[in-house]
Amino acid sequence: MKLLTVRTQAEMGHTCRGTINLATASITVDDACNFVISNGGAQTYHLKASCEVERQRWITALELAKAKAARMQAESDDSGDDFPAPREVAGSQISEVQSAMRTLGSKVEDLSTCNDLISKHGSALQRSLSELDSLRLTGEAGEKIRQVTERATLFRITSNAMINACREFLTLAQTHSKRWQKALQAEREQRVRLEETLEQLAKQHNHLERAFRGAAQANTSADNKGPAAPGKGEASDEDDDNEFFDAMEEAPEFITVPAEPHFHKRSSSNVSGFNSEIGADDQSLNEEPLAMNQESSSQDLVPLKKRRTRIPDKPNYSLNLWSIMKNCIGKELSKIPMPVNFNEPISMLQRLSEDLEYHELLDKAAKCHSSLEQMCYVAAFSVSSYSTTVHRTGKPFNPLLGETFELDRRRESGYRSLCEQVSHHPPAAAHHVISERGWTLRQEITVASKFRGKYLSIMPLGTIHAIFEKSNNHYTWKKVNTTVHNIIVGKLWIDQSGEIDVVNHTTGDRCHLKFAPYSYFSRDVARKVTGVVMDKDGKAHYVLSGTWDEKMEFSRVMQSSRGGENGTEGKQKTVYQTLKAREVWRRNPLPEGAESMYYFTTLALTLNEPEEGVAPTDSRLRPDQRLMEAGRWDEANAEKQRLEEKQRSARREREREAASQRTSSQTEEAVDEDSLTDPSLKSVSHDNYQARWFEHCEDRVSGEQVHIYKGGYWETKDRGNWEGCPDIF
Repeated sequence: MKLLTVRTQAEMGHTCRGTINLATASITVDDACNFVISNGGAQTYHLKASCEVERQRWITALELAKAKAARMQAESDDSGDDFPAPREVAGSQISEVQSAMRTLGSKVEDLSTCNDLISKHGSALQRSLSELDSLRLTGEAGEKIRQVTERATLFRITSNAMINACREFLTLAQTHSKRWQKALQAEREQRVRLEETLEQLAKQHNHLERAFRGAAQANTSADNKGPAAPGKGEASDEDDDNEFFDAMEEAPEFITVPAEPHFHKRSSSNVSGFNSEIGADDQSLNEEPLAMNQESSSQDLVPLKKRRTRIPDKPNYSLNLWSIMKNCIGKELSKIPMPVNFNEPISMLQRLSEDLEYHELLDKAAKCHSSLEQMCYVAAFSVSSYSTTVHRTGKPFNPLLGETFELDRRRESGYRSLCEQVSHHPPAAAHHVISERGWTLRQEITVASKFRGKYLSIMPLGTIHAIFEKSNNHYTWKKVNTTVHNIIVGKLWIDQSGEIDVVNHTTGDRCHLKFAPYSYFSRDVARKVTGVVMDKDGKAHYVLSGTWDEKMEFSRVMQSSRGGENGTEGKQKTVYQTLKAREVWRRNPLPEGAESMYYFTTLALTLNEPEEGVAPTDSRLRPDQRLMEAGRWDEANAEKQRLEEKQRSARREREREAASQRTSSQTEEAVDEDSLTDPSLKSVSHDNYQARWFEHCEDRVSGEQVHIYKGGYWETKDRGNWEGCPDIF
């Protein structure tokens, strides 16, 4: 005999012959020791127990199982398990609560069944006792007493089952009650906060619409003027109509597997020509920090300057978002004073210099004899520059036009760095680094941003160049997009996404890096970066993997083959057999107390440290930035407005001079001063500003119009003569 508990009627077709479904079974008592189980059809079983007590134990157990089977089948029919829907995406907390509720419901049903059985047996016991009382002491007394004893025993067994079920229910309820209370309270508090936030946003939106309509009516004459053409580097407005969704998990373009044992033997014995080419260079991964250049050995006798390790803690100032948004009505964006509450006490030029946090990667790359291994270090350097941004939600100060920042670390690290703000509309900064250890780095970065409502997209425009003297290898790459999430509501967090192509223009080698965007549904590690180093023929030699906030590793490719198809696009994935991965870069730990110091790294803490002999346009001398670092934010806001107004006045003066020169060359009539305020004239007037230390020319490699360092800064610093520098502070 087989008794089966099934979830659906469809499962009955897959059971053994002679099976009875308990959910629809009929259980009846024949006599004191016999009972019958039937499905109402062809299947009927007559069972006999050793005694009435044993029979009743079977009856109790079967009725409990029958009740559970009926409940399971009813739940299955309600949820439509015959045609299951994909519910795997449900949250783990919801699944846990639903599972606990189903368990509690099952226990309640068990209690109900036991209660019915107790009532049934209690009634039978009561009848037996009544019959015993009506009998006189005759020969039948002994038989009746035996029956009463058996029924009392049955009642005791059923009562014990009831008590055990109650005990299990109470234990389970006590275990989960406190957790549920906390979760419910947290959900209530979160709902209240969201309701308050939405209510506040709705009120602010209503006020904003009213103020906008009022400003539009007051400026109807200005609306007839044609809008000025967008400047260089501004993002196209076509993106405003696009919809953006949460990034879905993408299938990987390639798969890496451990190489076969004979490849490891070949690698260790340096049999192949490729192995002999890079065998010596692989040792650079385990080298100690590179020694100073022989030319600067005499400078080692001079004690190095001790850099600061702390800055004043960030004060806790509250900020009303509406107080800033209401100032935007009817004004040009460039004239809106943004408070320093959004900033961190360094400028964009100093933030750009933080790319040199892991300059030792370029030092090691300069020592490589293999261009392919050198590419691994350059690619790791391009990734390492993002590690400083993982907690840095503050906005750096926008540099003033002509502002500079020098970072002289020749004695400590062998390099000198210079940045200059070469354009204001659009904002652009030029950067040049030269190292005594055989490499040069230069870049010009223009930042375009787009506010998407819930997040802010920052798109760096420009090319980064790395040139190595020994090999004459010239590398270029661009930066990926940065996204700042939860601009209005929630905790700010930053993500990097996009793709980078690091190209060696000398040899044709290429490294394609992919920064995976964060996805709630992805099973991969967050902030993942993958890449493949290929030669000019497209043959893969190294595979890079890691995260942009923690570390990068590279593995040497021994063999590649085509694998299965990518399910999303039907493309075949490449399978690389690689040697054991080796770490090429790891993020330095943050200094102690970094959370109260804007999450600055050890290098960032020293960037705004006062130094003697710097140019009068250096970011260290900027007063509003210095006041913010000292915690005097109100004074910093006032000073920031003064500097911005001074910059606007200088720009208007340059535009007036440029327009006057063009007008005098075309006609003898003088330009009326009032006409300079005409938007139609301003739209065609050009700023004749020229950078002090960089010259505007065409890059021979990329073909772009960029600013390249023309020399003279460090020589001017040695002379101490800064007469040609503008007065911007």
